[in-house]
Amino acid sequence: MARMPMTRGGYEALRERLKVLKTTERRAVAEELEIARAHGDLRENADYEAAKDKQGMLEATIRDLEDKLARAEVIDVSRLSGDTVKFGATVTLYDPAADSEQTLTIVGEVEADAKAGLISVTSPMARALINRRVDDTVRFETPGGRKEYEITDVRFGD
Repeated sequence: MARMPMTRGGYEALRERLKVLKTTERRAVAEELEIARAHGDLRENADYEAAKDKQGMLEATIRDLEDKLARAEVIDVSRLSGDTVKFGATVTLYDPAADSEQTLTIVGEVEADAKAGLISVTSPMARALINRRVDDTVRFETPGGRKEYEITDVRFGD
C-alpha cells in the first residue's frame, strides 16, 4: 500500500469532504431512493434506477476517499526550510519565453489544482523542480512542447 504525501490542509480538506459525503450526501440519496420507491413497481422505475446509480457512485467515492486518507502521509510544511525545492515548497519561476513569473506550490496528487497554483509532486514540472535551487534553470517536456524556467525563489510554510 503506497503512501500518499499531502499537506495538512489537503488532508483536512479530504476529511471534510468525506464527512459531507457520509452525512449530508448519504441522507439526500436515501431520501431520493425513498421517494422513488413510493412511485411503485421498481422494475420499471427510472427514478429508482437513477437513485441507485447515484448511491453506487457516492459509495465508491466514499471508499476512494477513505483509502486515500488511510494511505496519507501528512507532511508538516511549516517545519520545512532551506533553499532546495522539495515537497511543500512554494516556488517562483521566471519564464524567459513569455517574460513572466508564476508562483507554484508542490503538493500531493489529491490536492493538486493547477488553476490555484498547486501542482502535483508527480507532475513533470514538479519532478523537474525537485532538488533544484534558486538561479537553477529547469527544462521539461509538456504536451505543448519543451518548457524552460529559471527558479527565482523557494520558500516554505506560507
